[in-house]
Amino acid sequence: MLRERNFTGGNAIDNPWGTLSTYGMFIDNRAAEIANALHQQADAMDVGEKLPSVRELSRVYKASPVTITAAITSLTALGVVRAEPGRGTFVAGRDLAQEPDYAWQSSALGRSRVDPSRAGRIGSHGTGDHVQLSWGYLAPELQPFDELRTLGVRCAKSHRAWTMAPPSGLPELRRVFAADLGAEPEDMLIMPGGQQSLVFAMRTLADPGTTLITESPSYPGAILAAQAAGLNLAAVPADGDGIRPDKLAEALERTHAKLIYLQPCYANPTGAVLSPERRVEVLALAKRFGAFIIEDDWARHLALEGAAPAPLFTQDPDGHVVSIATLSKPAAPGLRVGALAARGPAGERLRRARIAEDMCVPALAQEIALGLLTSSAWPRHIKRLRTGLRDRRDAMVHQIHASLPGARVANVPTGGIHLWVKLAEGTDSTALTAAAQDAGVLIGDGKGYYLDEPPAPHIRLSFGAASIPDIEEGVRRVGSAGQYISPTGIRAASRLLGPGSGQAHASS
Repeated sequence: MLRERNFTGGNAIDNPWGTLSTYGMFIDNRAAEIANALHQQADAMDVGEKLPSVRELSRVYKASPVTITAAITSLTALGVVRAEPGRGTFVAGRDLAQEPDYAWQSSALGRSRVDPSRAGRIGSHGTGDHVQLSWGYLAPELQPFDELRTLGVRCAKSHRAWTMAPPSGLPELRRVFAADLGAEPEDMLIMPGGQQSLVFAMRTLADPGTTLITESPSYPGAILAAQAAGLNLAAVPADGDGIRPDKLAEALERTHAKLIYLQPCYANPTGAVLSPERRVEVLALAKRFGAFIIEDDWARHLALEGAAPAPLFTQDPDGHVVSIATLSKPAAPGLRVGALAARGPAGERLRRARIAEDMCVPALAQEIALGLLTSSAWPRHIKRLRTGLRDRRDAMVHQIHASLPGARVANVPTGGIHLWVKLAEGTDSTALTAAAQDAGVLIGDGKGYYLDEPPAPHIRLSFGAASIPDIEEGVRRVGSAGQYISPTGIRAASRLLGPGSGQAHASS
């Protein structure tokens, strides 16, 4: 029960409904004083008892009817009294509201398409007190904040920012995205970020109940997107060179899938790049089986060494590849602007279906994105970002060597923002993830990146969202947390730091 100070200088009163301070900005001091007095009076009355009329209260408190009405209105908003037109004002019930009954929804909703546990892991952002080693976006100091702020102010002054943009996106922005792909602007569709692009493409290009093939391990958000679209999922193993074509061919033969989800460039979580030989083989399989490839090109601007490989879209003249780009990863998570490229009837279907989604991406966001991509600040930002991310990656690899004996980074990625860390045999990655969170560090449990049982324990550590000191401290805490995990029950990860377990090592 809250305690409320009497505005007239009286004693504090018990207030079971809330506080008058919430409404103080809407009523003057005299009305607040009267409301407080009436509040005390209502406390002493029985539920349902009638308060004096406005005229009588005006006489008692020597205030105008307008002031009395304002006082009663504030009490009504708090649930202290209830007004009945034509009858008067009555003391409201003090009992808690009856619990709503949502039981009927369970049968009406049916089975959830989206795995709630997987969605919960992705949606867990922690607090400001956590060291963030699981977040798939950039730290504030790596974002082009000054440029975005300047662009935001400038673009907001233009009437174009507040008009309805074309459903396919601003023509100028479509041209900018098309240039990176060697595509025609007509092939492009501006989208509100990469995640919505995935759901939209999967839902539009395949019927519910059909199968989508994904590399394994893979981005959990793609798994959720497929579930949201009502698709079945089949996993195909991947290694340091990307998805295995021999296993992909078997899966296509077995499932008759018409959708393949791939990250050919710095895959999440492994950082793998699809090799030139496998690119040719994968495209040949898509042609042979008449399948679409959804190319998630989220890390194109996150190359740390050398140049990123060309999009798979550029090698496909026949419309098998549908490519997705986003600015949320290389610029800022709040800049929910991306692009989807598709050729032929599939492109036409996607562009028509877009109107049914939300008509268009807000023009202001598109104008800011266009301004950023066409400014001299963009290449400067990418250059700064490359250095900042590379330094963070190297610091994290070094700290893994020092703090996680028995752990191994099989592939130090040349781009992206993640390290895929293999733990010592027998380690419970879920227990370690929970222990790390208890120690104030958020990491990714490797089990969430597989459709089925993982072949070995892993965690994903992300280096884009934290400073170097935070990365070093966070990895140290993960190592310390591993020491205190019980060797019995589900918490069997103490072997991670056991004596004689050897030094961690990393290889490209």
